[in-house]
Amino acid sequence: MTDLRKIIIDGKELEVDPAMTLLQACEEAGIEVPRFCYHERLSIAGNCRMCLVEVVGGPPKPAASCAMQVKDMRPGPDGQPPVVKTNSPMVKKAREGVMEFLLINHPLDCPICDQGGECDLQDQAMAYGVDFSRYREPKRAVDDLDLGPLVGTHMTRCISCTRCVRFTTEVAGISQMGQTGRGEDAEITSYLNETLDSNLQGNIIDLCPVGALVSKPYAFTARPWELTKTESIDVMDALGSNIRVDTKGREVMRFLPRNNDGVNEEWLSDKSRFVWDGLRRQRLDKPYIRENGKLRPATWPEALTKAAEAMKGAKKVAGLVGDLAPVEAAFSLKRMIEGLGGAVECRTDGAKLPAGNRSGYVGNASIEDLDTAKFVQLIGTNPRDEAPVLNARIRKAWLNGAHVGVVGEAVDLTYDYAHVGNDRAALQSLLDKDYGDVLDQPSVVIVGQGALQEADGTAVLAAAMKLAEDTRSKLMVLHTAAGRVGAMDVNAVTDGGLDAAIDGADVVYSLGADEVEIADGPFVIYQGSHGDRGAHRADVILPGAAYTEENGLFVNTEGRPQLALRACFPPGEAKENWAIMRALSSELNETLPWDSLPQLRQALVADVPHLAQVDQVPGNTWSAETTSSLGDASFRYAIRDHYLTNPIARASVLMAELSANAKARREQPIAAE
Repeated sequence: MTDLRKIIIDGKELEVDPAMTLLQACEEAGIEVPRFCYHERLSIAGNCRMCLVEVVGGPPKPAASCAMQVKDMRPGPDGQPPVVKTNSPMVKKAREGVMEFLLINHPLDCPICDQGGECDLQDQAMAYGVDFSRYREPKRAVDDLDLGPLVGTHMTRCISCTRCVRFTTEVAGISQMGQTGRGEDAEITSYLNETLDSNLQGNIIDLCPVGALVSKPYAFTARPWELTKTESIDVMDALGSNIRVDTKGREVMRFLPRNNDGVNEEWLSDKSRFVWDGLRRQRLDKPYIRENGKLRPATWPEALTKAAEAMKGAKKVAGLVGDLAPVEAAFSLKRMIEGLGGAVECRTDGAKLPAGNRSGYVGNASIEDLDTAKFVQLIGTNPRDEAPVLNARIRKAWLNGAHVGVVGEAVDLTYDYAHVGNDRAALQSLLDKDYGDVLDQPSVVIVGQGALQEADGTAVLAAAMKLAEDTRSKLMVLHTAAGRVGAMDVNAVTDGGLDAAIDGADVVYSLGADEVEIADGPFVIYQGSHGDRGAHRADVILPGAAYTEENGLFVNTEGRPQLALRACFPPGEAKENWAIMRALSSELNETLPWDSLPQLRQALVADVPHLAQVDQVPGNTWSAETTSSLGDASFRYAIRDHYLTNPIARASVLMAELSANAKARREQPIAAE
């Protein structure tokens, strides 16, 4: 434990870690210090000078509190604790001067600026600035940048805080942004006018303290005070990033990240942030029944009766749980289908996840374990595509000295790694090594879904678990589907997997399982939110709610149950997913024993107690899978097109544009003849 140091801030004495900056010490004392360039997750730049404070007995000028540490301060003449003042006349005058300089070239276009109402410069000019300007000369103007379809730029507003440069360089791991020129000609720009090549670039919109970087898709559609804000959970990947859903009337206007140090810190991937336009398109808003090869609109009683007739007359009914299904819906489907003697399956991608062994389909590592890891071994996973925010966390560990190894295709992960190989022999070579020198170092083995989807997926998982045991590492199973861990928790699985569940079924009930090709033959009932692949194959369509339109429980890739709250209502006649199955079960004369969501959750928690531990990572009892022989296949990653992995993303025009841009970037440029 570091020895604490006494310090007096505005007459209040407290003990703090000497490695803290004065700004952090002020926050510990509950005193607000204005800042533009300082951000707790980025390196210190010290260039906006807004956080000036007075150090008593120090130089006769204010000091930048973000760049000065407590241990650098001198005690008083008789050994008294050092004294800092944040509200003295010197500090007040200094802050007013800094604000006046910042506004010299800033365009005063607040009424038409898209940042209006949530602008740090606006707020701090009101709180710490002066109410007049002595500046009469013409203002400087700067050309706007083209950073791509996500981030809009108004560079004349830029105050050169360099937050965007530090984020893209340090967290996102790209080097396209920087500052050129000196003095009045200094400007933030992208090198050679490149667009940003990162799936985390939207975070610079949140980081920008002025209106220089704004959200292109959201621009001029709403003002912050018009929006209803709902805390929820993202389902575009299995990380379970905490988000805030902003709605205007019945429409989702934008997604913003919420801070959760244990999951996504305060970052959000671009897909999760900008997919909201997919919630408006291709929506299923009424039931449909297929007659003479064509779908026709129907009423709810008609559609439920048709579905119930088919299920009653079937010899075998199969239920498929899709990637975006909340736990309540998966639990309802399992109860309803198994009540009819049918089989339910959630591993629709064919991953060989072990039923009943939570340490085998979740592992025993938490996301926060990566912060202290000294070794990270990736097996058959490309986290840059499968969970971009998790990839940034691995990059942070790498920046802190961690070594990363990869078994799988060599791809750009934004950090250096030791490429062990691309086949099962490479994985076997890791098992044959002697790890005597690293056994006492904290380490994490991460195994991806691509590694588990092949025929020998069980052997790969067993090998990964054995590697974790041999190296005394923690294991993380990185999922790609937000609903998968929750569905595994309620045991929505069949011996023999997907093929065994569907084989010989007369009726297939698809709960948003759009990634599965169902062959001709069975009668298909599709319940989902979008007119995607599943709806094209369906004989009866029951329109359900999307993840922003119902309260639901999602369990993320580390096994943490989290609540997604309803931000708006489903369109047209669409209903909540659990309610559809409750209504259908009464048509089947197999009524599910609950009439409300709280009753359903009581039954769920009685069956699976750890789901009551919301926002906690339950401990898993380690139970290694039996080692069997590995095949000889090469590792393939689970995701080929990061932007088009689910029905909501495929309905989004913006995701289609990002996918096309990524494809064009991958194609080799042809030299001019």
